[in-house]
Amino acid sequence: MRVSMGNKPPETRLQRNGLIAATAALLFAQASLVAAQAYPTRPIRMIVPFAPGGGNDIMGRFIAQKLSERMSQQTVVENRAGADGIIGTEIAARSAPDGYTILVISTSYTQNAAIHKLPYDPVKSLTPVSLLGTGPNVVYSAPDFAAKSVSKLIAMAKAKPGAVRYASSGIGGFNHFGGELFNSMAGVKMTHIPYKGGGPSMVDVISGQVEVGFGTLIQALPHLRSGKLRAIAVGSPRRSPLLPEVPTISEAGLPGYDCSVWWGIMAPAGTPGAIVTRLNTEISAVMKDPEMAKRLQAEAAEPIVAGPEALAKLIASDLEKWARVVRETGIKAE
Repeated sequence: MRVSMGNKPPETRLQRNGLIAATAALLFAQASLVAAQAYPTRPIRMIVPFAPGGGNDIMGRFIAQKLSERMSQQTVVENRAGADGIIGTEIAARSAPDGYTILVISTSYTQNAAIHKLPYDPVKSLTPVSLLGTGPNVVYSAPDFAAKSVSKLIAMAKAKPGAVRYASSGIGGFNHFGGELFNSMAGVKMTHIPYKGGGPSMVDVISGQVEVGFGTLIQALPHLRSGKLRAIAVGSPRRSPLLPEVPTISEAGLPGYDCSVWWGIMAPAGTPGAIVTRLNTEISAVMKDPEMAKRLQAEAAEPIVAGPEALAKLIASDLEKWARVVRETGIKAE
């Protein structure tokens, strides 16, 4: 006797493959969740792609100390300097996406993409985890320099194209971009004088060898407080609480100017979402710690509590901005 199965069609190979794929995806998601709940079970490596002592290193070590306390596993800072941060970033991008390698990035991450051929994709090779903080650059001069405001500096630069010189910490660096953004937006041509580091550039501005300098507030602050340098304006959208009397470049003559150094945490692409969420949660708690805010303010920086989406949006915006500045000004790497 033949039993009728009705009109039910036979199972196709495509359906079976779809079922297998869905089951595999579910098992993978469950395994990722279990791994995230147990994470971390061993020390976390935090790559800082610059030498010890710089802004990335200072920020990274602050975070690493507090993460170690919160996650009951040590976060070990590993300085892998070279090629404007590209070497350390490539190492992180090629690391296993398991949550045990994270990377400290800053504004240079997006600026490098505008002037270098990178061995990684700044959008696809790493995944955003968290923003950390921000701090402004500052335009400064010797106290007796004639142009004591942005408008007067622009007028002087327009009157004598190329005669006004500005110092920075090096070709293709954060402050070189800040100076060329100023040139582009103001329609002037100040001559760039690059130095090997912020310290030497400030020395020549103090002595009057160069008219003005673009530098990070964190480096210039001691000389500004001692009176050896005078701040013309800061490059952030808002005034710095450390120099509340100093206007922003935007309000003082170039609306929309923004050259702020920012810091963030990335992880290798493919890091499970649950682990990214856990890292962001713990880092956000660190950034809300009053002790952290106090320590960062002493370094002329402000903490930020923001997740992966905010960092991804900032990276995309900065990639576009600095690429435009390079097209308009012709900045080239050394």
